Amino acid sequence: MTLRDLSNKDVIQLKTGENLGRIDDIVFDERGARLQSVILRGRAHCFGLLGCDDDLVLPWESIKTIGTDAIMVDAEPLPGTRRR
Repeated sequence: MTLRDLSNKDVIQLKTGENLGRIDDIVFDERGARLQSVILRGRAHCFGLLGCDDDLVLPWESIKTIGTDAIMVDAEPLPGTRRR
């Protein structure tokens, strides 16, 4: 599976059913050769003129299932890693 394949799927929070968005980027640990987390960019307000929400950073381990249409996650964003 490629990053493009992942980015075409909605990320759904298992506990609430909330659609968190789509994966825009990944964080890769070069030393351990493993994926650490996924990044969902914050949503733009009024085409970005009114700013954007903070990015969500979710640990890779929080991904429970990758289906044909959606990615199910069971975790809150990593504390202190919301990025702009």
